[in-house]
Amino acid sequence: MPARVVVLISGHGSNLQAIFDATSTGRLQGLVQVAGVVSNRKRAFGLERAQRHQVPTEVLTLASFKQQNKTREDYDSALAELVQTKFGGPVDLIVLAGWMHILSPQFLDHFKGKVINLHPALPGQFEGAHAIERAYEASRQGQIDHTGVMVHHVIPQVDQGAPIVTRTVPIYPTDTVDTLEERIHSVEHELLVDGIIRFLNHTEHPTTTTPQV
Repeated sequence: MPARVVVLISGHGSNLQAIFDATSTGRLQGLVQVAGVVSNRKRAFGLERAQRHQVPTEVLTLASFKQQNKTREDYDSALAELVQTKFGGPVDLIVLAGWMHILSPQFLDHFKGKVINLHPALPGQFEGAHAIERAYEASRQGQIDHTGVMVHHVIPQVDQGAPIVTRTVPIYPTDTVDTLEERIHSVEHELLVDGIIRFLNHTEHPTTTTPQV
């Protein structure tokens, strides 16, 4: 039976599309079923991608909780309940693919060891938001000549969970932020699929390779 995966998104959903492509004709075919997609933003284009693939979607915004004077922890508890109840069965894996909300133990404790994230930096570097821009600025200051991408387990500490797979990405002297971002995104799509396969096959060896890009 394919693993039942729920994907959490906040935006365009290009990495979600990479998962759909891999489940349709690629390396995740027969291995993964995307059981549902959740967004914390009503207008996230990734929701349209999911609907095109006839995958159930849900929207749960933090703003709606704040309007009721509820906390982020209340939101996370409700999000956990949604994931557990709305998609027709148990969930084997939750993938954060451009999910712009830090998850607390109120969510993570319901899915221990089953939540993974894609982050555009190497372990211990540029944790949190704007990782690509920060790496670019560090390269301009002569501090680094490469950055990377990782898929890692999610813990309450942002981007500090154990890595599943990583890959280095060179930064060239001629790069702009846009060209570096494009190079990183091309690696992300492949590496996310790698990370899912490694997680499901229990072959989580955080090897680092440098792509020919």
